[in-house]
Amino acid sequence: MKFAALVFFACVAAVSARRAHPYRLKRDDVQTPTDTQVLNVALTLEHLENAFYSGALERFSVQDFANAGFQPWVRGRFLQIAEHEADHVKFLSTALGSDATRPCTYSFPYDDVKGFVDLSATFEQVGASAYTGAAKFISDKDYLTAAATILSTEARQAAWVESSVRRGSAWGTAYETPLDFNSAFTLASQFITECPSTNPALPARANPALNATGDGAPGSKLTLAYDDSTSSGDLYAAFLNGQNAIVVPLSYSKTEVQVPQGLMGYTYLIITKDKMGLDPEQVVAGPAIINVSLNADDDFAQVPL
Repeated sequence: MKFAALVFFACVAAVSARRAHPYRLKRDDVQTPTDTQVLNVALTLEHLENAFYSGALERFSVQDFANAGFQPWVRGRFLQIAEHEADHVKFLSTALGSDATRPCTYSFPYDDVKGFVDLSATFEQVGASAYTGAAKFISDKDYLTAAATILSTEARQAAWVESSVRRGSAWGTAYETPLDFNSAFTLASQFITECPSTNPALPARANPALNATGDGAPGSKLTLAYDDSTSSGDLYAAFLNGQNAIVVPLSYSKTEVQVPQGLMGYTYLIITKDKMGLDPEQVVAGPAIINVSLNADDDFAQVPL
């Protein structure tokens, strides 16, 4: 399994004990982030994507893509995405001026074109979810509109990579899944090796890692690996998908869970102390990402490519 800390591909089955709740992100109970902080979170993600695409496309030629089974136009589209990400960095850096966070150094775990494509699909989806979750904190309407234009582009890019390139589903539910700042930063931080000491503090912290492994067969169990040494009391596995959080109590085992029925597309799995699955301050580990890829008949499709 590739990128066990971040991505695995699963289908879903019924769970006898579960709760489904509309998924709403809470505001920071300590301090509501400023527009500058929100935009710097966005810029942090854009710097990462910019470095990812520029580095990979310098490394892999048209022939490398052809050897991996892709037509030349696929690399051409990725070049266009790379230009988008560079434009996003320029736009946000200009808007923030002297307050703008600077790029970090990164390490991306791909060895070939297919690994790059798979990781691209994840980055684009996380980008769309992060912008969706951040929108409620932006008070300046001009900034909000600008963020919406980036969000829609990230979502289109995610749909293209997942469907046209990976032969999966271009969408999941009727709604994008929002990510809170901590979850978005958790997913990004595993690729960050070092940042400039002068970078401004972000209104986010990385949660402990969650590894989820399993074959993804309907009704199968997922094995969970995370550090719960600082947690006491009941724990829950929350599957964040669209506008819903489907919560499964970890009553019998804290290291196994059976995924619930009804998930569609990219889903974020967290381990939490919150039985509603909604409070980012109660997260024990995660998120990990599940891609429940469905075909045109709404049947589970095996791992694309």
